[in-house]
Amino acid sequence: MHPAQVVASAFAFTILVGTALLMLPNARVGPDSATFMEALFTATSAVCVTGLTVVDTATYWTPFGQIVILALIQVGGFGIMTFASVIGLAVVRKLSLRSRINAAAEAKSVGLEDVKGLVVGVVKISLIIEAAVAVLLTIRFLFGYGEPFGRAVWLGVFHSVSSFNNAGFALFSDNMISYATDPWICLPICAAIILGGLGFPVIMQLRKHLRTPLKWTMNTRIVVAGTIVLLVFGSVYITALEWNNPNTLGPMDWQGKLLAGFFQSVQTRTAGFNSIDIGQMDSASLLGMDVLMLIGAGPAGTAGGIKITTFAVLFFILWAEVRGDVAVNVFGKRLSRAVHRQAITIVLLAVAVVITATAALMVMTDISLDALLFEAISAFGTVGLSTGITAGLPPAGQVILILLMFIGRLGPITFASALALRERRSTYELPKERPIIG
Repeated sequence: MHPAQVVASAFAFTILVGTALLMLPNARVGPDSATFMEALFTATSAVCVTGLTVVDTATYWTPFGQIVILALIQVGGFGIMTFASVIGLAVVRKLSLRSRINAAAEAKSVGLEDVKGLVVGVVKISLIIEAAVAVLLTIRFLFGYGEPFGRAVWLGVFHSVSSFNNAGFALFSDNMISYATDPWICLPICAAIILGGLGFPVIMQLRKHLRTPLKWTMNTRIVVAGTIVLLVFGSVYITALEWNNPNTLGPMDWQGKLLAGFFQSVQTRTAGFNSIDIGQMDSASLLGMDVLMLIGAGPAGTAGGIKITTFAVLFFILWAEVRGDVAVNVFGKRLSRAVHRQAITIVLLAVAVVITATAALMVMTDISLDALLFEAISAFGTVGLSTGITAGLPPAGQVILILLMFIGRLGPITFASALALRERRSTYELPKERPIIG
C-alpha cells in the first residue's frame, strides 16, 4: 500500500474502534446506548482533533465515555502512525523501514534520517506540555472554584490534552463561557493551543536554537512570524467587531473583552473552545474567522487548515509576481518550484472541498450561508467552533461534516493520494505552450 493509503486506513480503523467503544452501554449516561451516528461523529471529531459535537460531552457521556474520547484525542494528536511507532519502539526497540516510511508520510517529514528522533520527540513534547498545563488548570479548579481534588485533576488533565491537541472538547455544557474572564483558565489553555499549533518540528528547533534565530529553518521562521501576525490580527479584528455586541463581549469590562477577544482568536488556530456564544457573533466576525480557520496553524503538528506555510508561500509567489522577480525568495532563500505547485494544489483542493460541502448543506437545509460556511470550514480545518447548528443537521449533513473532518486531518493531498489506484510516473515530457493569463 502507498504510505498515504496506510495513514488513511489507520485513521479510519481508529475511528471505527472509537465508535464501537462509544456505543457500549456504559459509555453513555442513561439506560440506552449511543446511536451509531452519535458515536461515529464523536469518534471522528476526537480522532481528527476537531471538537465538533452532536451531543453534550459533559452530560451525555459517562466517565468511561469521556476517557475514550480523551484517548482518541491523544492518539489522533500523536498521529496513528506515530503512535504505532512508539509501540514498536517500546516492544522491539527499533523501527522497520516500512514503519519509518509511514511515520514520515504522516508527519510530512522530508526524509527518513531521523524519524525515530521525531517520533520520540513528539511523545516527549506532548507529555511535558500537557503535564505542565494540567497542573496549572488543576490548581485553579481546586483552589479557585472549590472543585474536589479528583474532579479538579480530571478537569485539568482533560482540558490540557484537549487544548494541546487543538481538539476543543470541554467538560462543561457551555464550553468555556463560564470562564471567559478568568485568565488563570484561559491563558494556560491558549498557551497549549499555540504550542500545539506551531508543529513538532518547530517546537524541537526552538528548544535547541531559541536564542539564535539565524539557525532557524525557513519553515520555523514562516510559522513563528505567521503565528504572531495572525494572532494579533485575529485578536484586534474580533475584539473590535464584537466590542459592543450585547450578546458576546458587550457586558464585559475592558479587560474581559481583551481576554475573550484574544481567546477566540487563538481558537481559530484550529482549537474549538469558545468563551462567547459563536452563534451570536456578527456576520463580519464569522467571515474573518472563516479566513483564519481555513489558514490554520503550523504543519506537522496537531493543527488543521491549509497551514500557515501554504498561505505564506502563496503570498510570496504573489509578491514576487507583482514585483516582476524571476524567482520567489523567502528569508534569504529561493523557494523550490515544486513547493509552488504543492501550495496551489492544496489551496485549490481545500476551496473545492469546502464549497462543495457548503453547497450540499445548503441544498438539504434552510440554514443561512454564513452559518453553513462557518461549520464547513470549521470541520475541514479541524477547528471545532460551531454556531450551534451541528446537532440539528440531518444525518446526511452530519456525514458531510464527518468527511470534512477526515479529509482535513489527513490533508487534501494525502487524501487524494490515498484514493489514487497507483502512483503514476511519466517517462516523457510534452512540448511547452502557454495560454493567456489574466
